Formats: sequence, C-alpha cells, structure tokens
Amino acid sequence: MSVTDEAIDKIKGMIVSGELAPGDRLPREADLAQRLGLSRNSLREAVRALSLIRILDVRQGDGTYVTSLDPSLLLDALTFVVDLHQDRSVLALMEARRLLEADAAALAAQRIESEQLAELRRLLDAMRASSTIEELVQNDLAFHRTIADAAGNPVIAKLLDSLSGPTIRARLWRGITQGGAMDRTIAEHTAIVDALEHRNPEVARAWMVVHVASVEEWVERAALEAG
Repeated sequence: MSVTDEAIDKIKGMIVSGELAPGDRLPREADLAQRLGLSRNSLREAVRALSLIRILDVRQGDGTYVTSLDPSLLLDALTFVVDLHQDRSVLALMEARRLLEADAAALAAQRIESEQLAELRRLLDAMRASSTIEELVQNDLAFHRTIADAAGNPVIAKLLDSLSGPTIRARLWRGITQGGAMDRTIAEHTAIVDALEHRNPEVARAWMVVHVASVEEWVERAALEAG
C-alpha cells in the first residue's frame, strides 16, 4: 500500500467511525497530519483524491469539509469511468445495466404516476420524430431516467444514469440507426410503456430485459467486428 493510499484509508476510517460526519470540517492540515502520523504531502494527496470522488470538499480560504456523502453525489465519478470504456469492456457495463433496468421497470410498474406515464408517451413521440443522434440520445436518456425515477429508489436511478450516460448512448444509437434497427428499438420502448400502464411488473421486467439485451447483442457484434 502506498503512503497516499494509507492516508486515504485513515481519513476514510475517521468518516466510517463517525469521528467525521457529513458537513464536518477537517482539522487543520498540520494538526491532522501529525495526528495520523502522515507527512503533509501525503495528506494533501489523499485530500485531493477524496475530493475528486466527492467525499471531501476543498473550499479555498475556508478549509476542507466532508460532503453530504449522498449516494447520488458519490456516484457522479462512475459516469466518467463508464465513458472511458470501449468495445468489449462495455459488455460488462451493459450486463449490469440490464439487471438494474429490469428491476427498475418492475418497481416502476407498481409505483409509476399518471404524469410520468404521460411523459413517457411524449418521449416516445419525440424519439420517433428525432432527426439527429443528439435528439435521440436526449430523448432516450429522459425516457429511461423517467422509468428509474418512477421506481422510487434514488440509488438505482443514479447508478443507471451513470452506467449509460450521453457518450455511450450516442455510440449505441449511431449503431442502431445505421443498422436499421430503429423501428424495432422504438417498438421495444412502446411495449415497456404499455406494460407500465397496465401495472404489470413481470411484463415490464421482461420487455426491459429484451430491450437492453438487444442493444447488448449489437454491442457484442460490433466489438467482434472491430476485432
């Protein structure tokens, strides 16, 4: 373990133990370094790393604070990691997305509100009318985000948002439109909304699995063709 990793672990230990709570200000750098038996440079690197993943908030001229530690905040870094993945490594992300989206759809079928159903119908129409990849991506993001929100679990919603952000969706939609699979993809979206409207969790789950699996199949085929 590097000295910086050790420093990160010690700060994390203070948070996990409750010694530092969300919103708390860290002791002065010199005092904290001495207390933890670290050099100030190692502590500084640890603080920089923890601020990048939204655990700490460094405020110039004010000090360093523990953030709210809200899951939606901490999961922001995952979007960046996902966007870096290419080709076959995307398949593992797609598999995780399929599992989460299926359960989110099942929950949404039980909890969705009439306004959310109306929004899904509007987004379906917008997808059909989209003239650019950018429009498709934005409407598709909003469609899946609405379902995730309807599931009523903010952690699932944030995970799904992170697993399939604009960058990866742009690649997928470009492949779908070029491959002539647009009509089939829209039909899958429609079937999902129908199942949600009929409050049928298992049918909603099944159609979401079919939908994400068909996209997953395209990704795998594209990865194989790319070598």
